[in-house]
Amino acid sequence: MQEKFKLFYSLISKINKNIRRIKTEIMLEHDIKCPHVSTLYYLYAEGEMTLKQLCDVCKEDKSAISRSIASLEKNGLVNSQEEGKYKNKFSLTQKGLEIGKEISAKIDTAIEFAVQGLGVEDRDVIYAGLGMIANNLSKFKITKEKRGNK
Repeated sequence: MQEKFKLFYSLISKINKNIRRIKTEIMLEHDIKCPHVSTLYYLYAEGEMTLKQLCDVCKEDKSAISRSIASLEKNGLVNSQEEGKYKNKFSLTQKGLEIGKEISAKIDTAIEFAVQGLGVEDRDVIYAGLGMIANNLSKFKITKEKRGNK
């Protein structure tokens, strides 16, 4: 079992490291921060979204996305339309759309490169498996025995 853990951990870590490297390249090119990449990508890909929707798709907490939105608004990349208390919708400005399009194209290219040699069915199996692993691990908890009970 130890070998399976080493392989699992090694592969997931390698994938994560390469995703961070790609995001870093995008960040440096556009002088933005890591959460900005995801925010711009999803606003470009999905269109107008609320803060909660952005948190859900970016897998970031509310404070990180709020900071990201504030910075992107300040730099003229994002607009806010007030839809009532706590229901602002955010969309990209023309400049934001241009950068979002570039980010989306780079991400699409990276994904196509990553899955080279895999058939459509293989990709579907891998994505389904990764989804199952992610869901299972999100539910898994290691419980500690009470100190008094041995």
